Amino acid sequence: MSNPDDEPDDVAPETLGTTAPGGVHDPTGLELARRLATGIGGKATSGRRKKAPRAPADTRADPEPLAAALDDVIRTEGWERDIAVQAVFGRWAAIVGPEVAQHSDPERLTGKVLTIRADSTAWATSLRTMAAQLVARLNAELGQGEVESVRILGPDAPDWRHGRRTVRGGRGPRDTYG
Repeated sequence: MSNPDDEPDDVAPETLGTTAPGGVHDPTGLELARRLATGIGGKATSGRRKKAPRAPADTRADPEPLAAALDDVIRTEGWERDIAVQAVFGRWAAIVGPEVAQHSDPERLTGKVLTIRADSTAWATSLRTMAAQLVARLNAELGQGEVESVRILGPDAPDWRHGRRTVRGGRGPRDTYG
């Protein structure tokens, strides 16, 4: 039979008494901590703590700077031109001027042809007259020979071809516009 002074292992800590052997109250709770540690299966220790062993010093070299690592990835993957083109698209207003940039957007560089979308037919016409200057300015930014020509598109027109009764061929509903 078990001794009534022995407390079971599965008793919650708050139900265990905080009295030291001999019935004297232990205000620090140290005796309770020792009994809990013993009940869990650990070994009760004195009040001293052992120092944790030190981890060995890291002998690796300093990490490579982020910019150098990104440059290596860009070079390895062959993304130099794509990144340069996107940088030009991002600086479009500084390259062509704020007024032209307000009315035009570069869309894509396919081969050596840059496609630019104008927000009106008047601006598309104006950009076509500046095509040679745009090519020279873009080659100064991207490198000589990267852009051979520009393709200027006007604004997107609404698409009238939808629905079941679309007329294939012919002008369709635009016939009424004159």
